[in-house]
Amino acid sequence: MRVDIVTKEYPPEIYGGAGVHVTELVTALRRSIEVQVRAFGAERDAVDTTSYEVPAELATANGAVQTLGVDLEIVGDVAGADVVHSHTWYANFAGHLASLLHGIPHIVTAHSLEPLRPWKAEQLGGGYAVSSYIEKTAYESAAAVVAVSEGMRRDILRSYPALDPDKVRVIYNGIDVESWRPQEDAALLERYGIDPTRPSVVFVGRITRQKGLPYFLRAAALLPPEVQVVLCAGAPDTPQIMADVEDLVRELQTRRDGVVWIDEFLQRDQLCALLTTATTFVCPSVYEPLGIVNLEAMACGAAVVGTATGGIPEVVVDGVTGRLVPIEQAQDGTGTPLDPEKFVADLAAVLTEVVSDPERARAYGEAGRVRAAEEFSWQAIADATEALYREVTGN
Repeated sequence: MRVDIVTKEYPPEIYGGAGVHVTELVTALRRSIEVQVRAFGAERDAVDTTSYEVPAELATANGAVQTLGVDLEIVGDVAGADVVHSHTWYANFAGHLASLLHGIPHIVTAHSLEPLRPWKAEQLGGGYAVSSYIEKTAYESAAAVVAVSEGMRRDILRSYPALDPDKVRVIYNGIDVESWRPQEDAALLERYGIDPTRPSVVFVGRITRQKGLPYFLRAAALLPPEVQVVLCAGAPDTPQIMADVEDLVRELQTRRDGVVWIDEFLQRDQLCALLTTATTFVCPSVYEPLGIVNLEAMACGAAVVGTATGGIPEVVVDGVTGRLVPIEQAQDGTGTPLDPEKFVADLAAVLTEVVSDPERARAYGEAGRVRAAEEFSWQAIADATEALYREVTGN
């Protein structure tokens, strides 16, 4: 069997959870089947991997149109595959057309949904209408749609009611607990001014509306004064959200010390060291299909405080591996808290509870690493994915 995986992100060009997912899935799948990776971006020297850049003729086009141009470059090369498997809307158009052209099944993995990210119109303009159309078309035509959590499956069926529910399967994201593990790096902490003797709350994520960073920054102002706030945050969606975050960080720094903002790219070992030193990791997302970052924190032995939304409750077991923060949300696709001040206050209260009891936090972290290893191994996820390939092809 040959499977062609189409993805926008692939090493060394990874900026989010979808890229991590594809990278780890491909590694595990290749132990038993042939996988050809077709990735956006500059030329790579990896085996069985082909890169595709934006056609020169589209250099000044809208970003969504550039994406479709890359997709068209990919379609012909999928000839000879038994299955085409696309990840995110960027790759869905290539997968859909390749399925039609070559007469092979198309599988889509849903890492997020355009109808539940309406703020992307700020980033893409009219391109958001294009991306929404592509996603809807690909999902409704696919042989199968993989949801990375039960919460995501519910969102898919709510967003695309024409889909046959039997075609939507849950296969979780995973984590490599050998690579993501507790590590010490005193020099790294010293470089960024992090005091390992003080309690800390660590945030790692892109600066997007869905990640809820502004809510956390407001909650951080309510934490006990001895608590450090460590932000590993970059890649803003828009200049406006970057400006909002900068204002909130500056305000927070005037009110308390120990506020550290790392806006540069960190290697995996460095992130492991930051997560290892955390009293708790925080995931204040208002939209999160699953959240690989929570698994990364758990694998590093950190307690996790996360919003009780999307797939997060399927990863974080409340009172066992961390705590969940309740939230009532608008149903207009934005995930906006109905009562933002209450959400901020609840987030601050739960974080305070965890950082004030380091022994309990340590127990959460130990239980989290065990759960990550036992329930979210990449090999189990690859086995389930390969079984789906064989089901849709009849092999």
